[in-house]
Amino acid sequence: MVQAYIENREEIQRNREINGATINISGRQRMLLQRTALFCFRFVYDRDENDRRIWRNRLIDTINLMEKSHQALIYGDPRMNLPGITSEAIRNMYFEAPMMADYHIREYIGAVENLIQSSVAELTPDNHYFNYIQNAASYELLDILDELVSEYEKESDTQLERLYGQQEALYRQIANAAAVAQAQNQQLAKLMSDLKQSQLQVIHAEKMSSLGQLLAGVAHEINNPVNFICSNLIFARQYAQELIGILNLYTQEYPTPPLDIQNEANAIELEFLVQDFPKLLDSMKLGTNRITNIVKAIKNFSRLDGVDLQIADIHESLDSTLVILQHRLKAKGEFSGIEIVKEYDKLPPVYCYPGQLNQVFMNILSNAIDVLETQPAPRIITIRTKLKQNRSVAIAICDNGLGMTEQVRAKIFDPFFTTKPIGKGTGLGLSISYNIIVEKHQGSIWCVSEPGKGTEFWIELPIEGESHSLNSAIIPETKIGFSEIPC
Repeated sequence: MVQAYIENREEIQRNREINGATINISGRQRMLLQRTALFCFRFVYDRDENDRRIWRNRLIDTINLMEKSHQALIYGDPRMNLPGITSEAIRNMYFEAPMMADYHIREYIGAVENLIQSSVAELTPDNHYFNYIQNAASYELLDILDELVSEYEKESDTQLERLYGQQEALYRQIANAAAVAQAQNQQLAKLMSDLKQSQLQVIHAEKMSSLGQLLAGVAHEINNPVNFICSNLIFARQYAQELIGILNLYTQEYPTPPLDIQNEANAIELEFLVQDFPKLLDSMKLGTNRITNIVKAIKNFSRLDGVDLQIADIHESLDSTLVILQHRLKAKGEFSGIEIVKEYDKLPPVYCYPGQLNQVFMNILSNAIDVLETQPAPRIITIRTKLKQNRSVAIAICDNGLGMTEQVRAKIFDPFFTTKPIGKGTGLGLSISYNIIVEKHQGSIWCVSEPGKGTEFWIELPIEGESHSLNSAIIPETKIGFSEIPC
């Protein structure tokens, strides 16, 4: 039965990889659809022949990739880890009314090919193929691709739910066998506990992976139009300056224009418009810069870890996590918000698994926010960092909440222990954080808290990712000031 359980886990892993590839490629089709529409827009509106040649080549590459992906999703491609159509529902969506996704995708690709082959005289905004492409990418075909992705996700969830159900049944069988085999009861009970915790952590890791993919996808979808806006703002400012320059030159040459022009200039408040329009472009530039910074933070937070340690900036990881949690920190309604105080030391880059560290920071900061949301102002979270003897870095995340008793503090890193209401906490967040810091990074994590005096979580990480654990003797049993960390 243990072997069956292991084989079931391996099957789950295989299905997750295949389903992940299918969902990723089908989602990429949506991105390719909108990218093609953008390239067609530039291809039609750009008057420079060299630029048009560039957009034509990009269009050819994009629709070739789109067609290759479409073929792989239908007929399968082992190189892309795609099995092809595996259900009647997906087959009907591709080939049967009312959706007929295969027909619409091929029609879209054909329209792009016809637009590419159009003469220069035909490349106008009124071009039939151009209008069809823009409409399809914004409405009908976009909706079809969204429904396909949703169906792939639905079938993936159903399949994994069945496999997890089998895994749970196997787990119960193993537990029953353990009760019968008294001689092996203690060893088998420990195995079952490890397997149960491993299963829940796999599910939790899957959710975090899905969240990371979702955030990365959202950031990517936002990044393309923002880059388009940023690029066009440069030209808009240049054009505006040139138009205003011509207008000023005209005013100098003809200080007294005809009455109709004077009336129209007064009506539109021309003088104010000339002064305000550059300011308007500046405010738009500030807005796009802010979006760009948010997207950058999302990408940094959702980065995937490899097998080996990577160099990362601890402050960048902390700041990215704070950006993700900004909606819970800012004031809204009667809630006056939570103040973040940063006391950062100058730290060198650290060898670590950045994605996992982001998860640890997210767990600790989310717990602090949960506590402070129920308390009156002032609500303060203080984040401090310090370099210790050039071999490790220390991070403290402190809140001015109600604190916790010694009995609660002693259990906070135990799996499944939580003080939150049922349905709000799983009891895995700090347990997983402990494993990430201690087992994955050979570091230390501990908590200092007293009732009425807030809570401090301390993390110490080796800079070079040493294989040996940091000395646990430094873990304080009583609350101390940050300046008193041994350095």
